Amino acid sequence: MRVSKKYTPIIFGLVMGFLMTLVMSFAMVVINVGFVLNFFIIWLSSFITGFIVGTPVALLAAPLAGKVVKWVTIQTP
Repeated sequence: MRVSKKYTPIIFGLVMGFLMTLVMSFAMVVINVGFVLNFFIIWLSSFITGFIVGTPVALLAAPLAGKVVKWVTIQTP
């Protein structure tokens, strides 16, 4: 399935939110509780919460981050 290029920022935000939440929730659960018996359930709960919060933040922060990067970098001709 192919999607129109106009949806690139939204798809990018969704994929970035998913991957970042996946890795960060795993790391935070390992650090906070370790590999306990119900680790997968704790991790899944943390991942879902993180995805619900983190993905909209990624979608909103990406354009701002792009503007900041453009502002602080030197534009060469």
